[in-house]
Amino acid sequence: MPEAAKGIVLRVEKTSIHDGEGLRTVLFLKGCPLRCLWCSTPESQSLSPEKAFVRDKCVMCGRCALACPRGAISEGAGERMLTDKAKCVMCFECVKKCPSGAMISYGEEFTSEEAVAEISKDEIFYFHSGGGVTISGGEPLEQAEFVKEILIDCGERGIHRAIETSFFAPWSKIETLLPHLDLLYVDIKSINAARHALVAGARNERILDNIRLAANSPFPFDMVIRAPIIPGVNDDDRELAEAGRFAGGLGKVETLELLAYHRLGTETYRSLDLEYPLRETPVPDEEYMKAKARILADSSGKRILINGLPFDA
Repeated sequence: MPEAAKGIVLRVEKTSIHDGEGLRTVLFLKGCPLRCLWCSTPESQSLSPEKAFVRDKCVMCGRCALACPRGAISEGAGERMLTDKAKCVMCFECVKKCPSGAMISYGEEFTSEEAVAEISKDEIFYFHSGGGVTISGGEPLEQAEFVKEILIDCGERGIHRAIETSFFAPWSKIETLLPHLDLLYVDIKSINAARHALVAGARNERILDNIRLAANSPFPFDMVIRAPIIPGVNDDDRELAEAGRFAGGLGKVETLELLAYHRLGTETYRSLDLEYPLRETPVPDEEYMKAKARILADSSGKRILINGLPFDA
């Protein structure tokens, strides 16, 4: 019997109601090839497990420094513990010994069998609510073989299967997953290739080509196009209308969803010693989002959601 595929899981979220129908288990994976300016999970970007330090929780007990086998941790100025990244080997001994939760780790290795066992714990809730599993990220396609095994095993158990993806990957990775999906969420972060490169770190031609191919595939999954809306970053009305026209021609797509910008995750940037690039960007209000939804509805002719809720034009 072949060995089960292994993957790096960021976290497992139970009884979610925001990532598909019904109550769902969301498996967040590590690793993403894009660098969106508004990313709310910077801890998901690296494929490798990593460590963070939550300054406000630190009680300066020094146990992390004593536990470190490489002497990588020391007391720094301003009552905080500092990690010498050149010495740190990510053994996470400091995390194990930290009594206050100031030292935390992101990422844990799972086999596909272990992941499915965790997902299956909530099968009764899926069947009563019409829910299932959603695999998110990061970018699930960075760990496509791991994802494929999970989808196949969940399918054999009758569990509804969804993934959330940017589609920034070779078509060969996507094609192998499509027969094992019930629902596919794909982002269009910007329809304009040059703007996409500025705000997400890469051009979008591959993404749009993959969306067309998936929409024309013979497999019977549902497909939802999502568009994150970040004021002053990717909210140009003409480009949003162009995205609507593009999505309007996709046969598998019945629903488009707008996702309003939020500032969740800013504390995670701080814990990872990263600068959050959109500190001055305003969170859009309800009227702003409705105005954008009208543009998308008029240009696409599709059903529109705003943050999961139906938009009634």
